[in-house]
Amino acid sequence: MATYVIGDVQGCYEEFQQLVELIGFNSERDKLWLVGDLVNRGPDSLILLRFIIKLGSAVIPVLGNHDLHLLLVAEGLTKLRSGDTLQAILDAPDCYDLLRWLRHQKLLYVDDEYALVHAGLLPSWDISQAAELAQEVETALCGENFYEFFSHMYGNEPNLWRNDLTGYDRLRVIVNAMTRLRVCTPEGRMDFSYKGQLHSIPKGYLPWFDVPNRASRSTTIIFGHWSALGLQIRENLIALDTGCLWGGKLTAIRLEDRRVFQVSCAQQSVAALQR
Repeated sequence: MATYVIGDVQGCYEEFQQLVELIGFNSERDKLWLVGDLVNRGPDSLILLRFIIKLGSAVIPVLGNHDLHLLLVAEGLTKLRSGDTLQAILDAPDCYDLLRWLRHQKLLYVDDEYALVHAGLLPSWDISQAAELAQEVETALCGENFYEFFSHMYGNEPNLWRNDLTGYDRLRVIVNAMTRLRVCTPEGRMDFSYKGQLHSIPKGYLPWFDVPNRASRSTTIIFGHWSALGLQIRENLIALDTGCLWGGKLTAIRLEDRRVFQVSCAQQSVAALQR
């Protein structure tokens, strides 16, 4: 048995299939973790989503910002953006089942010394607290009032965590940290506009994982979301978004020995042409 983790797929089904074949994934024996952003911008989100669901319990995904965007679009709470490739899912006869499955996925997955999240964790959160906070959002996603939660989910404020936050402000900070975070101040104030490389981060901000004395540093965090960061493998950090959507590579890592597997991605993807 092996555990593989794959970076942001975003509807790149052909490359996903090539990578699954390359690693020799066996759904009866192995586990496959996905860092989120399963859908959008790539050409085959519908086919990819159906394929992942058919793999059953062998696959453990976490939700990314594009996955949540799909859910909001489907409920009429926001519109499709330029470059979105979600219409096929919205028009599919099994759309309801696909979206219901998506709503029941995790925001954070913790297994022994590893934690899987799409974007990051705020520096004051240890893994235990982060897991509890993720559960609050997961409960809202699965609950009868999920529409009401969705209607309050978007927004950049508050951009700083406080333990006394309540209601939708509290849930919004959790969602933003786990699905949108790249950089923050040492105190944990988030900036959502920066998407560039490490050498040009705005003054006063740090990559969330480089904040001194980060409370989750004893656990190896695996994440995606930050394509400009590229592949990063440290003792307690694995970043796997290697820009497949932009004509880069789709990356997997086997956790048992940290061997990396990659496939080159189509240069003529929809996103690359529109970038």
